[in-house]
Amino acid sequence: MTVSNEVSVLDRLMTDGVLASACPSRVLLDHVTSKWGVLLLVALSERSMRWGELRRVVEGISEKMLAQTLRTLEADGLVHREVTATVPPRVDYSLTPLGDELVARLLPLMAWVADHADAIVGDGAAAR
Repeated sequence: MTVSNEVSVLDRLMTDGVLASACPSRVLLDHVTSKWGVLLLVALSERSMRWGELRRVVEGISEKMLAQTLRTLEADGLVHREVTATVPPRVDYSLTPLGDELVARLLPLMAWVADHADAIVGDGAAAR
């Protein structure tokens, strides 16, 4: 029998046997697992993009939500914003190394979502 000294993810998130409401992981989860946060991170997974490109790729996002979500992801250190001093100014968004690390874990989840979304959303009975 092998005994592991590794602490499970659940144990790492729990305080006194509770998933505490004051845990900083909740704030980060809110940022990276919001609908727009996930979609923007996935959109940036292969290359940097400008504002207009992101708005076209992530269909349905408002300018306000795009700006707000990009600011949040930038403040979290997941997205890099690079301004080039041209006329008009050029602004490119890309993933930081931390963002790349997160997206490497998000993409398998998104693959699962893509594989099962039609069955679950289209016909909930198929998933049961």
